[in-house]
Amino acid sequence: IYADPAKRLELYFRPKDPYCHPVCANRFPTSTMLLKVRRKTKKKQQEQLDAEKQIQLEVKFEMEVLGTVTTVYKFQGMSDFQYLAMHSGPDGKQTSMYDKVLMLKPEKEEFFNRELPLYIPPPIFSRLDTPVDYFYRPDIQHRDGYNNPQVSGENLIGLSRARRPHNAIFVNFDDEEIPAKPLDAAVQTWKKVCTNPVDRKVEEELRKLFEVRPVWSRNAVKANISVHPDKLKLLLPYLAYYMLTGPWRSLWVRFGYDPRKHPEAKIYQVLDFRIRCGMKYGYAPNDMPVKAKRSTYNYSLPITVKKPVSHTVSIHDLKQGLGTSGASTSKKPASSRYKLKESIYIFREGALPPYRQMFYQLCDLNVESLQKIIRRNDGAESECTERDGWCLPKTSDDLRDTMSLMIKQIIRSTRPALFSSTTSSEDGKEQLTYESGEDEDDEEEEEEDFKPSDGSENEMETEILDYV
Repeated sequence: IYADPAKRLELYFRPKDPYCHPVCANRFPTSTMLLKVRRKTKKKQQEQLDAEKQIQLEVKFEMEVLGTVTTVYKFQGMSDFQYLAMHSGPDGKQTSMYDKVLMLKPEKEEFFNRELPLYIPPPIFSRLDTPVDYFYRPDIQHRDGYNNPQVSGENLIGLSRARRPHNAIFVNFDDEEIPAKPLDAAVQTWKKVCTNPVDRKVEEELRKLFEVRPVWSRNAVKANISVHPDKLKLLLPYLAYYMLTGPWRSLWVRFGYDPRKHPEAKIYQVLDFRIRCGMKYGYAPNDMPVKAKRSTYNYSLPITVKKPVSHTVSIHDLKQGLGTSGASTSKKPASSRYKLKESIYIFREGALPPYRQMFYQLCDLNVESLQKIIRRNDGAESECTERDGWCLPKTSDDLRDTMSLMIKQIIRSTRPALFSSTTSSEDGKEQLTYESGEDEDDEEEEEEDFKPSDGSENEMETEILDYV
């Protein structure tokens, strides 16, 4: 715990009880001394007048400074509820169930078929150990004769937070019309922010990108233009609308352009690709030389210190050129300070993706074999469907299978020890083509916490939260 400054020190009142919930201590810097104190006593006998002897103790203290203390842990929180494995009988007598619910050694089938009282521990304990003020609003005093309105979707408390004022326009695949211009609020917001030449240059660069290519992902924009993320949140809704569902989900489309009416928009469709891992693929998640964007294993527990809250960006900060002109101490020039690498949106042969889950546009798959799969029905596109767009059915599955085989060959060349006991590459191809990208094995399901199914309504949930 001491080696990791982000961890809190745990104290278990019953260390051998697996149901014991700990209390946590916070870490604080200090400058104190560690003392070693000895208390010595010496007995003295003193003669009394009545000839009786009385024992008197002489106490002496010796002190020695052993060193300095730089870190202390203080238990400042409250202890959480402790849930014991007990059963209350009809007479009120409590009976321990630890020997019945804890399996301390391999047991036979009879151990699991015993009739026991129902014992269900809480699924989760409080993540807070300090009091929090909720600041409830007082009850509203209405006039006489007031009646509460009928319950409807408009006055119900939603599950998500309040909408942020980024004024993006969201479009579903089933919507008949597409927007031809941005919302007035989006125009006004960007005009307030666009006050310096650098901002106007970024706006012009993004306009040129949408002229060359009417559909872009946000990562692709970041790889082509150096712009602060907070300004990009305001600039994108000014020039494009966001597709929520269908083959162009999670992408930004130029105002006035409807990809459902243009077969040439096939190359701009999105491909949700995840690197497959598991025993049948020859390598486990921990052996993967590619990191995950998010993982359930890195879940922030109450025993970790909360990260400091980032500074909220205001309109005044953006007007001052936040992230565009930059500070003088920055090492990178302003022209490339916020640019991402091309690998964040382009797939090339012989290179591993930066993350285990990637969203590629079909035109950014720079491999000839993949482009042949995409172009199989060039000139013969007859219908645009929500699942496959202008492509032939199962095109996404064929692309995933081919890409997975390429990924396995790269990992085989970089880490041959992982495949020392596996079969030939032909057998590996059969294993890789056994499942499509939407039917991943259980081990991969456990590895990543965000696993939307192919064709879901909100593929890029994290990006949508920036605007909703």
